[in-house]
Amino acid sequence: MSQHHTALVYTMVLVSAADREMTDSELMTIGDTVKHLPIFADYDLDQLPKAAQACAELLSQENGLEAVLAFIIENLPAKLSETAYAIALDVAAADAAVSQEELRLLELLRHRLQVGRLPAAAIERGTRARNMRL
Repeated sequence: MSQHHTALVYTMVLVSAADREMTDSELMTIGDTVKHLPIFADYDLDQLPKAAQACAELLSQENGLEAVLAFIIENLPAKLSETAYAIALDVAAADAAVSQEELRLLELLRHRLQVGRLPAAAIERGTRARNMRL
């Protein structure tokens, strides 16, 4: 399993766990993302539960948030920063209600991933358009 895959999974789990509740729709979004995005084409789907559990365990430790963010930054190639931000937004949008905790985490993640304001705004707009409801 490639470390960039694990970093992307950690990104999604981190956002899902931000408000202390991983909803079914967020978990489904994580699964669908791993099944369908080209970056995961060579990822062993059987590794997903193990990676998600490892992230949750790391998060539960003292300074867990910083440890997970450090892992993501260390193991994610810079060219995947916007991809990571996009999938983080997809997970946050999955249950149609983005919490204040998720918003703060997304802002922190954007800064740590060094996604600029304009690219971030474009990614956010795309996420909003894909997840619009009547």
